[in-house]
Amino acid sequence: MELIEALEDYQPWNEQEERDRAELLRRLKSGEELYSRENLSAHLTASAWVVSPDRQRVLLAYHNLYDSWAWLGGHADGDRDLLAVALRETREESGLAEVRPVTPNIYSVEILTVDGHEKRGVYVPSHLHLNVTYLLEADPAAPVRCRPEENSRVGWFSLEDAPAVSSEPWMRDRIYCKLNAKLEDFSPEMI
Repeated sequence: MELIEALEDYQPWNEQEERDRAELLRRLKSGEELYSRENLSAHLTASAWVVSPDRQRVLLAYHNLYDSWAWLGGHADGDRDLLAVALRETREESGLAEVRPVTPNIYSVEILTVDGHEKRGVYVPSHLHLNVTYLLEADPAAPVRCRPEENSRVGWFSLEDAPAVSSEPWMRDRIYCKLNAKLEDFSPEMI
């Protein structure tokens, strides 16, 4: 399914998702190139809320750039299949060999601000991540490892602890708590 169609079918969970979904659709329909980081002001990313099969634990990585525990994910970098991006980035950032979508549908949408920073010795200006999140599942007993160029630790947390370990207040309060709250009423048909 094309991203525009998937976003049009997506039912926002709250006002943040409703407003961010509308802006994602507006930008996609404008013809602006969003699948590449060549667009310095805004580009598409895919994130993963990786949960255990019993939905009691969440996998996070300690991201070097944000100096915080955070979800997994990354840039589309030209790939138009954002679910594939979320799966690939989760495998790369966690070392998990097996991770699978709970549903192929979008789980959440967010527009995230990224402050200017240096990456590999090059300055990256402040910009927006037009983010689509997918709900993925993995076995907490499976081995994980960090990816030193991006993160220094990877670990499973209880649903309560996952938001609490983040040192980014907005992400903790507005995104991670929302993702957990959505799990309470989750059924694949609802998405």
